[in-house]
Amino acid sequence: MLTLDARHPFAAKSLIDAQDMHRTVMSGFTGWVDNGSSDARSQMGILSIWTVDLRQARLNLVVQSSVPADWSNLPRGVLCEAPESLTVDRTFRTGDRVDFRTVVNPVRSVPPPPGSPTTRGIRVAHTRPEHVRTWFSQRLQPTGEPAVAPNGVTRIGVDTNTERLALRMLPRVSSPAPHKGLRIARAEIKGTLTVTDPKTFVTALTRGIGHARAYSCGLILVR
Repeated sequence: MLTLDARHPFAAKSLIDAQDMHRTVMSGFTGWVDNGSSDARSQMGILSIWTVDLRQARLNLVVQSSVPADWSNLPRGVLCEAPESLTVDRTFRTGDRVDFRTVVNPVRSVPPPPGSPTTRGIRVAHTRPEHVRTWFSQRLQPTGEPAVAPNGVTRIGVDTNTERLALRMLPRVSSPAPHKGLRIARAEIKGTLTVTDPKTFVTALTRGIGHARAYSCGLILVR
């Protein structure tokens, strides 16, 4: 976990530019893969999530990875305190209950308009909490159900009463040129989960959930 001074230009820029936040996260993993690798983040299992405390002017950044990070190259003065690291070695069993928090990019795919040169669906963001609740419920896995739903959605090995989830829409994050048009909808989901498929759940914890995982979405924090 990193605690950064939100007033420092380096951290402030990361808060207003999603691509800069991505670079901040990736800066701790130089040298593990070839420069320019298109799937560097996924190769190193990097996921992240952040919050900002405006009153204390602190940016709290949690980074998960399958390889060790080195934050020694961060600009002088940006860290409020030394980075904390924790090796996660936890076993889950069917029936275990865990508290969780995640920030997701809740989108759905809609058909392209008539006459469009592409046949691929267009991603449209959910903007209402009730729609995010439905989006998340589609990824739950009731006992005895397979890891992939009939509609092709990958499930996450847990179940819960979705009416008891706490949902909050977060400000969108964006990036100027050369990533003009990048706008990522975000929603925070918190609650308690019951493990139904431990192997699938560990996969979800390792790989994340949903889209925009390069932009601090999809990491599931549990305790």
